[in-house]
Amino acid sequence: MSNQDCIFCKIAAGDIPCFKIYETEHLLSFLDIGPVNKGHALVIPKEHYKNIWDLPAELGGEIITAAQMAGDAIVKATGADGLNIIMNNNEAAGQLVFHAHLHLIPRFRDDGFKHWAQSQYDNMDEARALAQKIEKMIKG
Repeated sequence: MSNQDCIFCKIAAGDIPCFKIYETEHLLSFLDIGPVNKGHALVIPKEHYKNIWDLPAELGGEIITAAQMAGDAIVKATGADGLNIIMNNNEAAGQLVFHAHLHLIPRFRDDGFKHWAQSQYDNMDEARALAQKIEKMIKG
């Protein structure tokens, strides 16, 4: 399944070139053309899935394995001090291309890339109630 208007589907089909770093039958990893840091890459399924909730669970293991292999190579090739693996899901979370993908972002000490601010719960009862609500949603 592919989406004719999706840039990642076009890249996976070979209709748009990319700087490929890894490929299997089901996924592709390539350099991001708007990198946070040099070496920033993406891992995408070749088939079109909008986000993590559309992605088949059986593909998850293959994507994580690709992220491990490509991420290790990126860190070694760039001399990075660390690596962020990020998946934005839906517009509010910063997803710009609505085709499921992981970002592999090499990190360097003092690279200026800011982390998100942390918050806190008003009290432990609030945290406990939310945890119970989420757990109930998971169990159905």
